[in-house]
Amino acid sequence: MTARLLLVRHGRTVWHAENRYAGISDIALTDAGAQQAEELAGWALARSRREPVGAVVSSPLERARRTAQPAARVLGLRPAVHEGLRESDFGWGEGRTLAELAADDPARVRAFERDAERGAFPGSEPPAAVASRVCAALREVAAAHDGRTVLVVAHNTAFRIALCALLGIPVGRYRQVLPRLENAAVTEIDVDGERTALRALNVPTGTGAATGPAEAGQPPSPATADRTGERP
Repeated sequence: MTARLLLVRHGRTVWHAENRYAGISDIALTDAGAQQAEELAGWALARSRREPVGAVVSSPLERARRTAQPAARVLGLRPAVHEGLRESDFGWGEGRTLAELAADDPARVRAFERDAERGAFPGSEPPAAVASRVCAALREVAAAHDGRTVLVVAHNTAFRIALCALLGIPVGRYRQVLPRLENAAVTEIDVDGERTALRALNVPTGTGAATGPAEAGQPPSPATADRTGERP
């Protein structure tokens, strides 16, 4: 049988305004991020009325757990935590902005922008390792909830890399193929063992869901020009 996974990037964090890389750093949600979590809960409840959501699983990082909690509450579920869903460690880039990194070493930043796997930041978790870890976590969640629908809350880069791997796209191209996942938006996949089908991408769940950040090195769209965010 097939499990349906509703992948959700956490709400906005306190590092969005400065556009800092938030990887393994345990960064809190802003008030806007907490509101996005509440809007996600309303969306999840409405979705569950036509297709029951049987479980809520999140990354261990606070921003993901806090985003998952309201949805679990309205669904009457206890949220589970899976360690394999944590965000990528950005190493040299952790906690810094792309502008700060480029000022230190512009050639290294250009290499990263060309190919995020070959040009990975020093000390960071390699994209192939992220793919292996997060894909394994998603397959474990799917296997544990075969035939059911699960809300899975985690992170922008972790999910984008995993989606590329699951769909047969080179993981070094995740930034080009999937420029961003919006905060608190849903990407829907069906997982059946080693097979994955993409059903929906970046479905908004509230009034602020379509105003997420642009990807690293890319200008924000007019709709997002006043809002910056994580740039993994």
